[in-house]
Amino acid sequence: MLNIIIFGPPGAGKGTQSEFIKDRYNLTYISTGQILREEMAAETEIGLKVKEIISSGGLASDEIVLSIIENRVTNNLNSNGFLFDGFPRTVRQAEMLDKLFSDNKLSISTVLSLEVPEDILVERMLERGKTSGRADDNIDSIRHRFVEYDNKTKPVLDFYQDKNILKPINGVGSIEDIFNNICNTIDSI
Repeated sequence: MLNIIIFGPPGAGKGTQSEFIKDRYNLTYISTGQILREEMAAETEIGLKVKEIISSGGLASDEIVLSIIENRVTNNLNSNGFLFDGFPRTVRQAEMLDKLFSDNKLSISTVLSLEVPEDILVERMLERGKTSGRADDNIDSIRHRFVEYDNKTKPVLDFYQDKNILKPINGVGSIEDIFNNICNTIDSI
């Protein structure tokens, strides 16, 4: 079973590359951001709770996110594997994922870290905000998301580096070139 985490700062291209990865390797795609946006659009109880947090650039609580992840994993144990996008965001979430996987006799195959300079990230997200209508793609929310990422999410890189499964990927270039680099990395594990 191939289990991949795609990692990187906001705007690095995780969602774009995830679409190609999940199709090529036939993986169950778990995007916490996408799931939470669906919950917000449907105005579910979780969605309404999360809407306020995300619109100000914050992150959903570990408990909310883990309940969503656990449900998706346990309902898809017969798949070819999982592709996580936007999870884990904290070391605590990484530890919770390890426990969930251990309980189900699974392990993470690799963590792909898309590396992109901050000025390019800001440009990408502002452009995406013009076309997608995402409320969190404005300069104030973007800056706040970078602070959140640096404080809470970057330490997750060390967590996976210590396990020797972190693979940096140059996230600058054409979508096709980045995807080819990703496939070469996955195929070599």
